[in-house]
Amino acid sequence: MKLFGTDGVRGEAGSYLSAELAMKIAMAAGIYFKKHSTTNKILIGKDTRRSGYMIENAIVSGLTAIGYDVIQIGPMPTPAIAFITVNMRCDAGIMISASHNSYEDNGIKFFDGYGDKLSSEAEEEIEAIYRDAEALQDAQVTAKKIGKAKRIDDVIGRYIVQLKNSFPREISLKGIRIVLDAANGAGYKVGPTVFEELGADVIVLHDKPDGFNINEACGALHTKDLCEAVVKFRADLGVALDGDADRLVVVDEKGEVVDGDQLLGALGAYMHKQGTLKGGGIVSTVMSNQALEDFMNTQGLKLFRSDVGDKNVLEIMKKEKINFGGEQSGHVIISDYAKTGDGLVSALQTLALLIKTKQQASKALRPFKLYPQKLVNINVKVKKPLEAIEGLNAKLKELDDNNIRHLIRYSGTENKLRILLECKDAKVMNFHMPLIVEFFQKALNA
Repeated sequence: MKLFGTDGVRGEAGSYLSAELAMKIAMAAGIYFKKHSTTNKILIGKDTRRSGYMIENAIVSGLTAIGYDVIQIGPMPTPAIAFITVNMRCDAGIMISASHNSYEDNGIKFFDGYGDKLSSEAEEEIEAIYRDAEALQDAQVTAKKIGKAKRIDDVIGRYIVQLKNSFPREISLKGIRIVLDAANGAGYKVGPTVFEELGADVIVLHDKPDGFNINEACGALHTKDLCEAVVKFRADLGVALDGDADRLVVVDEKGEVVDGDQLLGALGAYMHKQGTLKGGGIVSTVMSNQALEDFMNTQGLKLFRSDVGDKNVLEIMKKEKINFGGEQSGHVIISDYAKTGDGLVSALQTLALLIKTKQQASKALRPFKLYPQKLVNINVKVKKPLEAIEGLNAKLKELDDNNIRHLIRYSGTENKLRILLECKDAKVMNFHMPLIVEFFQKALNA
């Protein structure tokens, strides 16, 4: 079974993602990173899941066993790990998190010494080492060569300064009221601190993690509490983070969620007008609404599409020399300030847009109307290759003949098939969706 999914190694903690797996994958990654080592230090952060203790200790054991020194910084957002890895001149950074998943799951994400997520080739090499028992045995050291580990609790200040530096100096958040849903996750300390230090009036929801309540009926995937609080407190903006704070969902002053594609369009057009957008366009994924691409064209800009996953978005950004991109789901990458999706950087840029344009969120963040689009997830027992499903080509041709854009793919982190349909005529789309769902349910779960 393949270890790496679309965003690192992820699974149920204690069963699939066991202490043994964590130790072995850490050893394998350490062997890989040692080939280009400059400082012999690796940074480890985590979100607020109870299982993070087990996995962190296993990773520390694996790394020190092959001679690496380890720096543990506790609960911190994923983008903070990317930044601090570079800031502290480490060979690599490791984030222990399953992002938006519930507490039962956990995951391991790797960053290289430049703060970048690993390429597919690097992941394949680490996986090959992981499966080579002899290589793991030979890499273990003894006596004075065994590595050491230390915990540092004050690095949060470095990340806070980085976040504040991403916000325009000529403006402040004074007079702005923000409701922040921290998802009981990794952003529960740094999020409120940054907004308050920049002058905002901040109401904070779900900032008391207990090891089990991360993402539970809160955060980027569950915005009911946030929407109600924005209206109740008459806030200018609502911001929801996910468990590791690398994505955000924005709620306008009316208590309504802003679609991720509309947010990308608004921020991309704003950066273009400010003269800060590079590369003549933005990057999003194949999941993004066609209306985003059409809007970009009206701005004289191009939309480049990547495969799903912020790592893939970043690859296209680098290739096309573009500094802005993201996913409909809320991963927004502004590479001038962050090496990966960063919910807080993105929230600050959204607030800068509102202040500089002197517009309310309901208007400024919806610069175009979306075409009708629907996403359905189907639980599957086995991820059977799509090309092996009999009759699928005929079904897809039927969608094409009705001018329905379609994207059908397996989740990289869960046993689910994702079916996305989009059509300018909602009735046509809604007629065909249950038919294609029924087809796949029979084909994959019969």
